[in-house]
Amino acid sequence: MQRHTRLSIAVGVALVALGAQAQQATTNPSVTVYGVVDGYVQAAKGDASLSRVQSGGLSGSRFGLRGVEDLGSGLRAVYTLEAGINADDGTLGQGGVLFGRQAFVGLQGNFGQFSLGRQYSSLYVASNEFSAFSNNVTGPSSAVIGGFAGGYEPIRGASATATPPAAGATGNSGPARVNNSIRYESPVFGGLRAGALYGAGEGAGTASDQRLFDVFVRYTAGLVDTIVSHVDDQTAGASATDVAVTTVATAVTIGPARVLGGFINVNDGRAANLDGRGYWVGSDYRIAGKHVVRAQAVLNDPRTGSDNETLALGAGYQYDLSRRTSLYTSTTRFDNEANAGIGGLGRWHSTLPAGLTSPGKNDITEVVIGIKHVF
Repeated sequence: MQRHTRLSIAVGVALVALGAQAQQATTNPSVTVYGVVDGYVQAAKGDASLSRVQSGGLSGSRFGLRGVEDLGSGLRAVYTLEAGINADDGTLGQGGVLFGRQAFVGLQGNFGQFSLGRQYSSLYVASNEFSAFSNNVTGPSSAVIGGFAGGYEPIRGASATATPPAAGATGNSGPARVNNSIRYESPVFGGLRAGALYGAGEGAGTASDQRLFDVFVRYTAGLVDTIVSHVDDQTAGASATDVAVTTVATAVTIGPARVLGGFINVNDGRAANLDGRGYWVGSDYRIAGKHVVRAQAVLNDPRTGSDNETLALGAGYQYDLSRRTSLYTSTTRFDNEANAGIGGLGRWHSTLPAGLTSPGKNDITEVVIGIKHVF
């Protein structure tokens, strides 16, 4: 009996210690490990047919570390390191950059938040959070919009090897993600918040003539969420970038439904003046907690040339197996006018695979089936 009593006391002490550790971890967290694994099967038909397994149909696959340290007096240190992952082949996304999605450190308090590093611009937020199909690489997403100013992609960003004007001031993934950036976001005042971001060129003599400047205002109250964003992206030299991107987007929530829409204006400040505009309107509706249906229309409208518009129309369905795991599917039609895309080959939400289309046969029909898990 005495042996059993000692064993019970030891177990009780161990449980109390574990409880205390759990309480400490809850009240004073240090590092949060999180991520998304999202893979899908894609079938597309243009002039030829294409089928493949890809990554990030509903959300970009990623692995991240996020931390907060309480410094006292309402001041906190914050950081995020987030790597984009191609779940189909295990490689890194964003041109092979290790923490290509986000990498920043900063201070947060009653004054708002200051942070330094590779960070989202307000253009990323507007095109992602206010689109029924976000800004991803499936369906009629806002990533259809772009290809203006000689190849400038405001939403998709540029590869690490791209040259101006496609690359922009801060290289890989600008202007949606901005390297070498200083960012400030204000506290919320009556539903209103604002912020600014500056991404500087880091070579000698380039701080002023190679830079990106971003400002935004966002109002969230009741059923309405609205953002106005302006990004000014410039580089110097023989292939200079001089592009201003203005975005206005709104989401209205009505019970289990949302109506979302946005407008992007790309102003090419170079002598070529290759301006462009994009529009989208969509909706999603959650049924009985587990089912989500969504639909969206996106128009890509270059302002130079003729017969070069792209209209994407699509619908999708998502079934949540749990809070972390979802099945999804979508069907989309990309209606390309004769001169849409480079060489009249058409345009869709991502890089156009060689041979999928041809001049005169540049419309695309896409069907996607995928699974997403969040951890």
